[in-house]
Amino acid sequence: MIDLHSHSSASDGLFSPKESAEYAIQKKLKVWALTDHDTTDGLSEAARTCAQSDSGIFFLPGIEINVRWPTGEFHLLGLGLRKNSQKLKDIVADLTESRRVRNQEIVDRMQKDGIDVTLEKIEGKFSESQIGRPHFATFLMQIGKVKHRQEAFDRYLGKGRPYYVSHEGADLDVAVEAICSAGGIPVLAHPLSLYVSWGKMEETIEKIKRHGVEGLEAWHPAARINEGFKLEELAHKLGMFVTAGSDFHGRGVRADRHLGKTSGDRKIDDRFWFEELAPHLGDFDFRESEWCHLS
Repeated sequence: MIDLHSHSSASDGLFSPKESAEYAIQKKLKVWALTDHDTTDGLSEAARTCAQSDSGIFFLPGIEINVRWPTGEFHLLGLGLRKNSQKLKDIVADLTESRRVRNQEIVDRMQKDGIDVTLEKIEGKFSESQIGRPHFATFLMQIGKVKHRQEAFDRYLGKGRPYYVSHEGADLDVAVEAICSAGGIPVLAHPLSLYVSWGKMEETIEKIKRHGVEGLEAWHPAARINEGFKLEELAHKLGMFVTAGSDFHGRGVRADRHLGKTSGDRKIDDRFWFEELAPHLGDFDFRESEWCHLS
């Protein structure tokens, strides 16, 4: 069992990078990727935890970059990052600043609604570099405005709700270049989030592929099983490899997200590693990557 898409508290997950690695080991995953939103902050801690384990787990350093897109959401996975290149650092810095501007606007909307809050107050409550809507949802729970996280999104933070502010993403070419400069491979995450009709899906993904995106995450909990098969067939038709992930953010965050499982709560087969992704990574060994040696 493997998992090529998960998150830690370095972005918007519940577990710290160390706890995330320990949980992957506990679940007996053979291959596990940490792909936090717009940050690499958790990779060193996760890599060292896996390297020190005698479980034999293979850690795959990654990132999930928010890309500018006219409809829905475009998330680009970077898998198998070997180093923290300058171009990767630059795009993370730009996205962090963009996220902070967005967060200030969310705070402004909350203040107009009578909530006593400042951006500094939110940032002081959470240590992560990437503060996002899940952190605001937690804050709304803490002050008693909602009972649980999902209610915060349903009433206030979801698209079209009063505190929702869109997040400006990176240019696709810049994102692909940043991932490749770090030795990683660009993969289109959960393509159904692009909000493209099935009639235009092939044309759209083919255009994205021309920008240097090599893989497609056909299997994701947001896709039905039949959709996963359709996306996998499409990927192979276009000459792209296929990945599968859980998009796990921690126990209890989403009822349909379980580490090592994907669409329809199916276990993620290791063929997505051995037959699909691994051949494109060459001689990659996370123990020899920069992440195991960064403090």
